Parts: sequence; structure tokens; C-alpha cells
Amino acid sequence: MGGRLRRRDIAVVRPDVARKAAFGAAVGNAMEWFDFGIYSYLAVTIGKIFFPQVDPDAQLVASFATFAVAFLARPAGALFFGRLGDAIGRKSVLVITLAIMAISTFSIGLLPGYQTIGLTAAFLLFLARLAQGFSTGGEYAGAMTYVVEYSPDKRRGRMASLLEVGTLTGFILGAGMVTALTAWLGPEKMLQYGWRLPFFIAAPIGLFSAWFRSRLEETPAFESLEKNPEERPSKVSLKDLVRVHWRPMSIGLGLVLFYNVIDYMVLSYMPSYLSSVLGYGETKGLLLILVVMLIMIPVVFLVGAASDRWGRNPILRGALVSLLVWTIPAFLLVQNGQNTIVFAGLVLLGAHLAAFEGTMTSTLPSLFFTEVRYGALAITYNFSTSVFGGTTPLVLSLLVRQFHDRLIPAYFLMGAAMIGLAVSVFVKETASRSLRGSTPVVADTGEIGDVLARPSDAIWWEEEPEAPSQRGMGGKDDVEQGVSRER
Repeated sequence: MGGRLRRRDIAVVRPDVARKAAFGAAVGNAMEWFDFGIYSYLAVTIGKIFFPQVDPDAQLVASFATFAVAFLARPAGALFFGRLGDAIGRKSVLVITLAIMAISTFSIGLLPGYQTIGLTAAFLLFLARLAQGFSTGGEYAGAMTYVVEYSPDKRRGRMASLLEVGTLTGFILGAGMVTALTAWLGPEKMLQYGWRLPFFIAAPIGLFSAWFRSRLEETPAFESLEKNPEERPSKVSLKDLVRVHWRPMSIGLGLVLFYNVIDYMVLSYMPSYLSSVLGYGETKGLLLILVVMLIMIPVVFLVGAASDRWGRNPILRGALVSLLVWTIPAFLLVQNGQNTIVFAGLVLLGAHLAAFEGTMTSTLPSLFFTEVRYGALAITYNFSTSVFGGTTPLVLSLLVRQFHDRLIPAYFLMGAAMIGLAVSVFVKETASRSLRGSTPVVADTGEIGDVLARPSDAIWWEEEPEAPSQRGMGGKDDVEQGVSRER
């Protein structure tokens, strides 16, 4: 930054304000995963509604193929909304993405089935999924960016973990609704009209979430750029973004790969794996995974809090090593057939996922500098998710059908974990440190003196070769006479 750290450069964000910002981001993420929960738990039913002309196994593959279609649009949404978020601000873009997501999800509930309009029904479902994917391309990366930029440095892990609490809550609400409707209405009425009801709920949830987000303030990090426009870099092209920031983007691609494989395997693929591959009753399998997700919620938050104290990397790497050891035993337990033993296997997989969810939301945004954080993270996250994450249910359903080996998901997961472990050694620990390109954020004014006493720790990222042009920070008088930016 080319100068001394001033007192007024240190943002003070009260914990209650940070929690409100985290909740505002989490409700949108809950909306996204509400849709995922609905679609994943209705995969078999959707296959019957829109692809009744093929056999049941092919229906499931076609249903997951339509699920994967949304991921084709995510990179385009990431390019559009990510760059927009770096230009006009995080909050405004997050309101837009949420509105598009709610409308497209609601529209699926209005679609006629194959018996009414033939293949046109599948095409309309394809379009709705593309719209969902386009909005999601800017949603999750923007939510991560917003939360970490609004969190005090020493509380970033626990605040960011609330985003994944929103993920699980949304998924539980969507999946729980499908489970309750299936038990109440039965298979026949679910095929007639019951499958539409969860999609209709998206409208009021989306409207509330968008309203709540519109009342939030912009992040301190982005406001700092807005107040000093002459210090902002000129618009960065995609080519230059990749050329300058290729290293953190490559690290991010590897991290997102393993993270999304286990995420979509446990939350999206597992319900169909239990019912279609292992032959469990649909309601029984759904309830087991719902309980696992309920258990995961407090674990995710505790892991996030622990990462603030002990660091993200030890937890992340330890969980990856543990996953390599326990994946096959976990799947053998799931295949046992006895409810308690199956549940134990699911809990084992869920515990590893919770460890990643508690650390990754604070790790990924910290890879990038403030000026390009939204755009670089959105492109990195969504490209890797589109290629490796969203296709996981489709690829696994195809492989299991082709090779008739029920342990294929375990081998797939272990391969992803090995990649994650190899990439994780390049991740620099940033727990309790300022974000790259941002000055420190503290929870109260009492922490300011400690930060000023060790300015090199606060702006540690200045020494990195890919740091953007250095910005002047003022001199000694500013430290003595300036004031912190209270929020």
C-alpha cells in the first residue's frame, strides 16, 4: 500500500451488523438450495413427468441431465454478474440474481408435462433451468464475497459459515417439503399435481429475500474503493484477469472441484442412489438424509468458529485425509440395508462435508484481491462447478448404470479428495488476517491499537507478486489524528 496504516483505514463492523449482513446473504443462498432440494428429491418424479417415453433408469439419467443443464449457464452468469459486482457493488447484484432465481424456479411449477405438449415440455424445462443457472452464476460467489468483506477479520470463519447454514436450511426446507408431500399425497397425486407445489413456494421466499437484501448496506471493502475512485484500477478484461491472477484462480478451481463433488454427491445424488440403486423406499431415504442435514447445521457453524481460532488449513487438510480413509467404509455402511447402519454411513459422509462447508466459504474469497474478488471468484467457482460439481449426479448415475458397481461413487469421491489435498498445500493461511487488497476489519475499537502496532501483519498481502498497483495510505499524522470508520 506504499505507506503507513492509518487508524481511519480500519473498518469497525459490530458483530450484530456482521450477522445481519451474513443473514442477508444466507437467505439468498437458502433460496438457491431450496430449488436444488426440490429438484434432487423430485428427480424420479420429474423423470416420469417430462420423460415418460423411456425406461425408468433412463428417466433418472434424463432428469439429472436437465439438472446439469443449469450448470451450462453458470459460467455465463459468472462472467456477467461477477464483473458487474466488481463495477457497481455486491449488494445490488445480489438482489438481481435472487429475483431471477425466484421467477425461474416458480415458472417450473407452471410447466405442462410430456403428456400435454410432448417434447416441448422438456424444452421449456431446459429453458427454466438455464435461467436458474445464469442467476446462480452470480449468486453464490457474490454471497461469499459479501459476507467475508463484511466480517471482522477474527470472526470471518464463523460469519462465512452462516452462508452454508443457509445452504443446508434451504435444502432441508425444499427436501422436507417434498418428503412431507410424498408421504401425505402418495405417488399418484404427486404425479398429478403435488410435484408443482414446492416450486410455487419459491415466489414468496424470493420476494422476502430480495426485500431483505435491498435493505442491507454495501461492504466496507467495496465502499473504500468507491470513495477513492482514482485508486481503482481500470476495467480488467477477462484475458488480463486470467493472465494476472492465474495462480489463485487455478488453486480455486482445484478446491471447488473436490468441494462440489462431495457437496452434490451427498445432497443431490444420494437420495436417488438410495432409492434407484439400492432399492430403499423413497420416503425412508429422504428422511435419513434430512436428519443428517439437520445434524450438520450446528457442526458447520462450530467448524467455522474453530477455523477462526486454529486456522482453515489444518481443518481442511485433516478432513481431506480423513475422507480418503473413511469413504469406502461409509459407502459399505450405506449399502448394509439396516436403517441404523445406513444412517451411520450417511452421518460419516455428512460430517466430512460439514468440515468443508465450515471452512471453504471463508477460504475461497480470500484467494483474490478486492478489486477483482467478485468476478474472479465467480468465474473460478462456476467454471469448476459446471464441469465437475453439477455434473456429478449425472456422471455417477451413468457410471453405476454402465458398470453395475455400487462403490463407483466412493471411488469418484476419493479421486476428488486426492486432487483437493494436492491443491490445498498451495493455500496460504488467512485466518484472523485482512483480506487480500483490503485493510483490516475489527469488531470493536479496542482492537485498533493491536492492529496499528503490527501493520505488516495487517497488510501482509503487499509482498505478493500479483498484488495490484500499490495505493497510498497516508503518514504518521494520520495514524494519530484519523478516526476509524464505524459501522
